[in-house]
Amino acid sequence: MNLCLFDLDHTLIPLDSDHAWGEHMLRLGWVETEEFRRANDAFYVQYQAGTLDIHEYIEFATRAWRDRPAAELAAAQAGFMREVIAPAMLPAAIALVRDHQARGDLVAIVTATNEFVTTPIARAFDVPHLLAVELERGPTGNITGRIHGTPSFRDGKTTRTREWLAGLGHRLQDFERISVYSDSPNDLPLLECATDPVATNPSPTLETLARGRGWRVLQLFTQ
Repeated sequence: MNLCLFDLDHTLIPLDSDHAWGEHMLRLGWVETEEFRRANDAFYVQYQAGTLDIHEYIEFATRAWRDRPAAELAAAQAGFMREVIAPAMLPAAIALVRDHQARGDLVAIVTATNEFVTTPIARAFDVPHLLAVELERGPTGNITGRIHGTPSFRDGKTTRTREWLAGLGHRLQDFERISVYSDSPNDLPLLECATDPVATNPSPTLETLARGRGWRVLQLFTQ
């Protein structure tokens, strides 16, 4: 059995699901339009630049919805999946996931976006293993705005992958081939663990690095 790890945003889908969820909350009227949009955009720029404080971002990103009723949240999730994510699940990305599954690979999505946003997306791709930012819950099950455990961001993606594999009785070195697909230099620690790193719809920075190292460059879609 080989291992295949997919980043999500701008890798399997041609958008950032975290940022898009913020835009969806704007449409729902859950947040103040201009103030929220400025902050949401600023955090996204920080992510692209590799300077994001993931803990600060999670507190901001969950503030508007973490105390809302479960039924309201479920309806908002369903609308987000129907209106934003489903149209962004393009045939080439679905076929790539299915190809690795057909080979018998152990497949996971490893993303810096939180579990609330990404759990239904992983389900839609029919990928049962999701390593996302886990949200801390209080005594009553409420979302606190803090992160539980190691965030799956930058070096944390490698840490979380090792922890997940250990729970399955595996280690990275157990796999003859490890494929990692990502668009972002934030994922270099995970890409460097791969036998087959694939710069997928890469940012200019990652594409330059990938070509210099002889890594495969894959364009699943035009961003």
